[in-house]
Amino acid sequence: RNNVQFFHAGFHAAAMERLQLETDLRYAVERNELRLHYQPIIDVTTNRLVGAEALVRWQHPARGLLAPDTFIGLAEETGIIEQIGEWVLAAACGDSAQWVTAGAMEFISVNVSARQLESGDFPRTTLQTLGRLDFDPQHIELEFTESAVMRDRVHGAEMLRVLRAGGVRVAIDDFGTGYSSLAYLKQLPLNTLKIDRLFVRDITTSPYDAAIARAIIALAQSIDLRVIAEGVETQEQLDLLEALGCTMMQGYYFSKPVPPDRVPAFFVATPNRRA
Repeated sequence: RNNVQFFHAGFHAAAMERLQLETDLRYAVERNELRLHYQPIIDVTTNRLVGAEALVRWQHPARGLLAPDTFIGLAEETGIIEQIGEWVLAAACGDSAQWVTAGAMEFISVNVSARQLESGDFPRTTLQTLGRLDFDPQHIELEFTESAVMRDRVHGAEMLRVLRAGGVRVAIDDFGTGYSSLAYLKQLPLNTLKIDRLFVRDITTSPYDAAIARAIIALAQSIDLRVIAEGVETQEQLDLLEALGCTMMQGYYFSKPVPPDRVPAFFVATPNRRA
């Protein structure tokens, strides 16, 4: 009333495309269309694999292999992320059981969305899944973003405590890009801080980014946390991060995310690419 609205065919097409994608996504797990790729995490002091981050892909029957930024946002909005998250955890445990049992790597890392963390049942269902699969919790590291944990500080901290009490390792991903509160950080039962690729990208040219990385590394070391740098792509970035005290890294410099059958290639010493 008392207004004018314009219709554009493009709006309708976009809405219909989104609706179709949502419909397809609801059946993705049931139809076994999801895939996991793994990005190696390397200890540069020994040049060996220490872990791998599990990253979900969607083998869409018509659109081909879709990256997570194509559908994860939609999954979170619609609640489908909880089903996907359960599948990712079980699949990662299934893929990596022999890897960690044989001592080829220390841990497998799995991302957890804010929607999953908000569920009061998340710690219980996670520990139940690990028990059902007979997977040692110490070999799983769950990654939470700062914003996910800080959205409800009391609830988030309690969820992490339950997981840690069950033996699961806990990491804060994208550290420094969210609601960083050093006073609150010390109250969280963490194992790992991950330096976001945003700071790594320009670390060799930006004194600002280098200073932030140095501060995060010093903070982690002072409270006895492991620190992992994400998005390492060049020898120069590696050298500077190592000089600052960060020894665990992941990124295209070492490898893009690869299917499970290509992970064993990293069990031996990774190629030494230093000049």
